[in-house]
Amino acid sequence: MEALQSLWAQSGVAALDWRNLVMFGVGGLLIYLAVTRKYEPLLLVPIGFGAILANLPAAMMSASDSAVAGVGQLGIRPLLQMVYDAGIRTEFLPPVIFLGVGALTDFRPLLSRPLTFLLGAAAQFGVFVAAAGAYYLLGFSAPESASIGIIGGADGPTTIFLTATLAPHLMGAVAVAAYSYMALVPIIQPPVIRLLTTERERSIDMPQARPVSQTAVIVFPIVTAVVAALLVPACAPLVGMLMYGNLLRESGVTERLFKTAGTHLVNIVTMFLALVIGATMEGVTFIRPETLFILALGAIAFVFSTAGGVVFAKLMNLVLPARLQVNPCIGAAGVSAVPMSARVVQDFVSKSTGGRVNPLMAAMGPNVAGVIGTAVAAGAFISMLR
Repeated sequence: MEALQSLWAQSGVAALDWRNLVMFGVGGLLIYLAVTRKYEPLLLVPIGFGAILANLPAAMMSASDSAVAGVGQLGIRPLLQMVYDAGIRTEFLPPVIFLGVGALTDFRPLLSRPLTFLLGAAAQFGVFVAAAGAYYLLGFSAPESASIGIIGGADGPTTIFLTATLAPHLMGAVAVAAYSYMALVPIIQPPVIRLLTTERERSIDMPQARPVSQTAVIVFPIVTAVVAALLVPACAPLVGMLMYGNLLRESGVTERLFKTAGTHLVNIVTMFLALVIGATMEGVTFIRPETLFILALGAIAFVFSTAGGVVFAKLMNLVLPARLQVNPCIGAAGVSAVPMSARVVQDFVSKSTGGRVNPLMAAMGPNVAGVIGTAVAAGAFISMLR
């Protein structure tokens, strides 16, 4: 009997509390949305399962920045804590993701319409609105506020990179907010675009972009990496790896490296990164008022980022000649959820105009510019606050 009582006392069932059960529900919800609604399945499935694993008492499958040298109970190194220590605490995995993103990104739409670079910058407006709100209205510290604000950039690896540096204790809440809202871009953005544009503006058709030379697409990643790193050195790990991946793609002589970076490597890293992010969502640290504030601010950041891109496009049209005016809707694609935001803009405009206007390629310009813009914004925050 004593042996059975001892076995029960050491079981995870005996240690379960209501917070673990709530997080089982949260993890299950993320998996449900990924499987049934196809919302970012490559991210939400591992995050959701990681959250479930993290809330199994005594299983030692959680991860956190507070763990001392990754050593858990009885001196055993928890599996996912080791991945956290090696990949996130060291800031290694997010830049590797950027290497894969660069290999998968075509910057020609941006180079063919350089003005759309400004729309990618304008769509970072929500980052600073949310950061200011977190700091001045809700009492978060400056590093915490920056980590919350960067959710508005709609870039998961950048959010993880910045949060791991400035506010690692917020990792679970910030990361799940960032990836969840990225998945909800098709729901969040269309009402904002509709509110801020007129029927005439949605009908602006953009002419075929000029062709881009092979020299330009090779020089672009080199120049961008150098300029960005010189101006904001802290963004070099992200922008540098992004542009390295793109150079592998565009050079035309490194096909094996390009294919590896854009397929197997990025898939492996995403698999572990998302699982470990889920493992930081332990109920005792995740279920608290601050998490609700972060989720609310993340939504605000997305809305204001979308609005910032659209409004700036409208302002550009006030000074541009008629032949160069842009469809303001493409400004919404300045958030760096590539290529989802561009596809949302394409779908919205096409439906609004009965299929007459299809700005997908034009929207890809600010979309890829947003990736660079969010990385630079993160680097600026790190430079000021670390």
